Amino acid sequence: MFYLFKTFTQMKILLNRTSLTKSLAPFNDIGFVPTMGAIHKGHLSLINRSNQVCMKTVVSIFVNPKQFNNKKDFKTYPKNIKKDLRLLNKTKQVDFIYIPKFRDIFINNKKPKVKIKKKDKILCAKFRKDHFEGVLDVMDSLTNIVKPNKIFMGEKDFQQLFLVKKFLKNKYNTEVIGCKTIREKNKVALSSRNYLLSEENLALASVIIRKLINLKKIIKFKKNKNRYLKTVRSDLEKKFNINIEYLELRNIYNLKLSSVMNKSRLFVAYYLNGVRLIDNL
Repeated sequence: MFYLFKTFTQMKILLNRTSLTKSLAPFNDIGFVPTMGAIHKGHLSLINRSNQVCMKTVVSIFVNPKQFNNKKDFKTYPKNIKKDLRLLNKTKQVDFIYIPKFRDIFINNKKPKVKIKKKDKILCAKFRKDHFEGVLDVMDSLTNIVKPNKIFMGEKDFQQLFLVKKFLKNKYNTEVIGCKTIREKNKVALSSRNYLLSEENLALASVIIRKLINLKKIIKFKKNKNRYLKTVRSDLEKKFNINIEYLELRNIYNLKLSSVMNKSRLFVAYYLNGVRLIDNL
């Protein structure tokens, strides 16, 4: 069902679980967009998608400390709640904003209660200890609190989307919908972390992503694709003075290493001037 003629009242800001539960009680068709703030066009595209298929849209802003394996990364993560609220209000597409405190999300709970399986400790999970445990923990709590019919998440964080879908599938009556990655004209995937990059580094990120787009075309003709990618990885690190954590071809349905292009994507994570960027093509 598409709601092409929805009418919006003023965006309502909710600061705790009690007020959110009370406000959402009359509705049974809720779309949910979880964010950590630093709102950009990628988030807005998720909100737009929610509005197309759900009667009410809830956006959360919560920088979850549990998913940061590096304290410095947590402290430097871009935060500007006033700017976020202005952008969200300007869209006229958000019904409710949920801005909880830590204790509202994690009642008497300090350590993540979720553990991911050993086979899932690949890609980002291999390099960011307890990161996805923290992600799944907060998504468990948020889904339990908001009780949405649908959750909208971007495909840029593909492993996150994959694990959240699998984790929530049999636990809640909620559908997790993956939405395509939104990119700038320079091909760089929109990310909150982009705010931490200088114009010079953003330009370099553009050069790198274009190289990777071209690389995906080249590896079609390589027999041992992941072995070839290891060589390319080393060359890219030297040429651009970056640290690449992984550059791998994986199947999109199980995230196993792949030797064929069909149903596979090229996954990459690298540090550019201390800022960690991820993408998949």
